[in-house]
Amino acid sequence: MSDLASKLQFKIATTPEELDQINKLNYKTFVEEIQQQPQNSKKYLIDKFHAENTYVICLENNAVIAMVSVRGNRPFSLDGKIKNLDLFFPPNFNPCEIRLLSIESNRRSGRILQGLLTKLAVVCVKQGFDIALISGITSQEKLYRRLGFLPFGDPVQSGIVYYQPMFKKLEDLTHELADKFLKDVINHKDHG
Repeated sequence: MSDLASKLQFKIATTPEELDQINKLNYKTFVEEIQQQPQNSKKYLIDKFHAENTYVICLENNAVIAMVSVRGNRPFSLDGKIKNLDLFFPPNFNPCEIRLLSIESNRRSGRILQGLLTKLAVVCVKQGFDIALISGITSQEKLYRRLGFLPFGDPVQSGIVYYQPMFKKLEDLTHELADKFLKDVINHKDHG
C-alpha cells in the first residue's frame, strides 16, 4: 500500500469538526466553483437537507478532502425538479438520493473517488435502498455513465448549472463491488 493510500480514511462523518469541514467544502464546491448557490461572507454552506443527510467523507490527516451525501427521505431535491418522479421507476422501489459529491480541487484522483463511492455503496445497501438517484452536472455526464448511472428525463437547471437526472440500481453496484473485491484479493495474492 502506498503512503498516499495509507493516509486516506473513508468513513461516515460523525464529529462536529467533520461536519464543520463538510460545510466549508460544500461552499468551495457549490458556491465558488460551480456557482450553483449564492455567496456569503462566512464562506459556509449548510445543505437544506443537512439534518437528514448521511455524509461519507475522505479524511487525510483529520482534514475532510472529499465528501458525498445520501438520504432516503422524500421529497428529494429531484422531486422539485421533475414532475411525477416516481413514474420513471418500477413500483415498490426504495430510492435514495446521492448528492453533494465534492473533492478538493487539488486532490481529484480516481483513488479518492473510488474509495468514497465504495464506502457510499456499502452505506446505501445497509440502509436497504435499491435505486440511487443523482443530479449529474452535465459537463461530467461521461464520468457518471462510466460509473454505471443511466440518464432519465430532461436536464434541469439549478443556478447557472444544468444537471442530468440519472439513476443506478444498487443491486448492480453491489455485484460490481463484489467483483472488484474479488479481483483485488486475487491481484493481492498474485503480488503479495
